[in-house]
Amino acid sequence: MENILEISHLNKAYKDFALQDISFALPKGYIMGFVGQNGSGKTTTIRSILNMAVIDSGKISVFGLDSVTDSVAVKERIGVVFDSLYLAAHLNVKQIEKQISPFYPKWDHALFAQYIKDFDLPDNRRVGDFSKGMKMKLMIAAALSHGAELMILDEPTSGLDPVARDELLDILSEYITDENRGVLFSTHITADVERIADYITILHAGKVWYTGTKDDLSEGFRVIKGSEEDIPAGLKEKMTGFHAYRNGFDALIRTEDTAGLPDSLETEKASIDEILVYIAKEDRHERRA
Repeated sequence: MENILEISHLNKAYKDFALQDISFALPKGYIMGFVGQNGSGKTTTIRSILNMAVIDSGKISVFGLDSVTDSVAVKERIGVVFDSLYLAAHLNVKQIEKQISPFYPKWDHALFAQYIKDFDLPDNRRVGDFSKGMKMKLMIAAALSHGAELMILDEPTSGLDPVARDELLDILSEYITDENRGVLFSTHITADVERIADYITILHAGKVWYTGTKDDLSEGFRVIKGSEEDIPAGLKEKMTGFHAYRNGFDALIRTEDTAGLPDSLETEKASIDEILVYIAKEDRHERRA
């Protein structure tokens, strides 16, 4: 399976934060959900992919090209959507196109015009006056109109109403039907990831906590509940985010560690939200220890 994006042993240190040995890959034809708490390193990783941050060590390959030495060639083939408008707010759609189209050799005016029509965007209003959903659609139209083969989105659904979110996810699902493309989709709204992602990478405190298929993540973890007195010897050490309360406990556990549990302990599939919550609980426990 050919990868459209590969990150190998990426390290990037700031004064109060560091990405540490980040490695994951996105195969062609798939959507990867990129999730983690605020401050986990998602945006820093994306900035590194786009060569907007100078990495300390490691390698990032996009389309088999080096993200640093082949930066111009890579950016011509990437579409980027951030959580806020990066286009000139005082211009209208026609002026925006005139401003950005010269940067892309494969810019398609007719396709851009079609997207503007399909997305029901006015072409004579200042884009700064657009709603957030309209701004997202404009950035996506711009990304798709220069033949982008990889879409990178950083919190694009944050602040969108449910209808606008649904429309955006439909656009991404349609985009990926061309199996030569890929999407890296960073978001804290895990319901969006569960709906459209094929792969998931979870960052925590600047490290990769999980990377793999969504199905493997779903099958690989359980929430365990019951009475603390019924926990077999040695099992508690295998739990993540153990939380005791008056009538029992709950925690996250790998499915492989649930074999032979007593009937008094219950397990159920863990959602992505639950996994993130238990990771955070474990982190708080470790800091207090």
